[in-house]
This record gives sequence, structure tokens and C-alpha cells, in this order.
Amino acid sequence: MERFPDEDLDLLRRMAEVEIETRPVAGEAVHRTIIWVVVDAADRVLIRSYQGAQARWYREALASRTAVIIAGEVRIGVRVDPAADGERITACSRALQAKYPRHGSTQAMLRQEILDTTLELLPAEPEAPVESDGGDRSASHGHAWCRRSG
Repeated sequence: MERFPDEDLDLLRRMAEVEIETRPVAGEAVHRTIIWVVVDAADRVLIRSYQGAQARWYREALASRTAVIIAGEVRIGVRVDPAADGERITACSRALQAKYPRHGSTQAMLRQEILDTTLELLPAEPEAPVESDGGDRSASHGHAWCRRSG
């Protein structure tokens, strides 16, 4: 099973919000937006689109199957896997309810019409090194814009 390092899982558990960075196509400007991220009981990192399938970040992440999660000063390159199975959808919903029990948007994140926008994030696959910006443990997953720093 592919998993993130414990330090990344701990960071993602602590962060109320993170940014996701996506690209429409290689060579074009990146797009960033704030999202919620949860880590379930099986240490899977899961996200869901509040705006459903029409959200720009969701469309771009799904098309490229890659993204960068920015948690504070840390950039984590990820691969994106649609979580179409009931187990991961339910795990994401439970983790959202546990992490954001009193937040006004929690119920909106559990709407039936957006459940199929649940995505599992997996560690980016290491590839040939690209120009370093001083980050550590970076996996470029084909994009020079993906760096890990902290």
C-alpha cells in the first residue's frame, strides 16, 4: 500500500484547510484554491469537491491525475485517484464529520450529488530530478512546479 510519510499524514490531520494547486495543461499558469483534506482511519488522504464536478480544481486534477497540496509552508506532490467505491466515499464522509463536527459547511460536503467527487491522494511517483528550489524529498511527477519545501 502506498502511503505518505507519517510527518505528512500528521500535518494533513492538523491542517483545517490546505491549498490545492492544479494546472489546466502543461506550460500554463497554475491554479490554487483552498480545500479541506482528511486522513481516514486507514491513513488514506481524501478530498472532495464542495462545488461538485464543475469545480475548476477538480476538473484539472482529474484530467492530469496530479496536483500539489500546500499545507502551510509544505508542498506535497500528489497523484489523484478517483474514489468511486463506497468504502472510500464513506470513509471520507466519516472523516469530514469527525474533523469538522461543528463547521457550517460540513453537511454541504456530505450532499449525495457530490459524493462521487471524492478523490484519494497518493504520494507522487519519483521521477527525474528537476531544478531545485531548495526543497527536500520532492517528487516532480512531471511538473517543475511541484516542490516539497518546509
